Amino acid sequence: MGNTEKFEMIATVYDTPERIEIAKVSSDAIREYVGDASGKNAIDFGCGTGLVGMSLLNEFHSVLFLDTSPSMIDQIERKISDLNLQNADTLCFDFEKSDLTELRADYIFMAQVLLHIPDVEFVLARLFDVLHEGGHLLIVDFDKNKNVVSEFVHNGFDQAELAGLMAKVGYKDVQSKTFHHGNKIFMGQDASMFVLDSRK
Repeated sequence: MGNTEKFEMIATVYDTPERIEIAKVSSDAIREYVGDASGKNAIDFGCGTGLVGMSLLNEFHSVLFLDTSPSMIDQIERKISDLNLQNADTLCFDFEKSDLTELRADYIFMAQVLLHIPDVEFVLARLFDVLHEGGHLLIVDFDKNKNVVSEFVHNGFDQAELAGLMAKVGYKDVQSKTFHHGNKIFMGQDASMFVLDSRK
């Protein structure tokens, strides 16, 4: 996945107060769309240090924390061990390079991950294959922001364009809304964030 090297370097210092706060509002936004998932399995895709997935752990039967960065996975494994969690597991894997045909989930959520992925449609299609029929993909990311200029990340997403792309892949019942505005939260710029829910 894009920018793995960068995340390798910052894994041990990733959990800043700002990132913890953004993770909290992100997990709250995702939780709104989850409903009763106590018997369901979820994947925290591009989990980083697991800030979002950890706060959603009680919503699901189990959560698999998946990331391309071994150092990030190391951080989440320490948290799982320290808290003696029984319903959490980890996987270090890159969907852009390989295929995991046996992996399946009822829910996949990704928070501020899509902006790091060069080929968005390709990864959305891979995740579609992982979902059980009727399963949900939930995305939290930044609205398109003309003030953000970077060769490393997308400058956010137009919700309608993303919904159209997802419909093309095969996702149904796509709905989204802007849920948070913050100062200097996206590459040093003021920005807004959206949550999107979709179904296979």
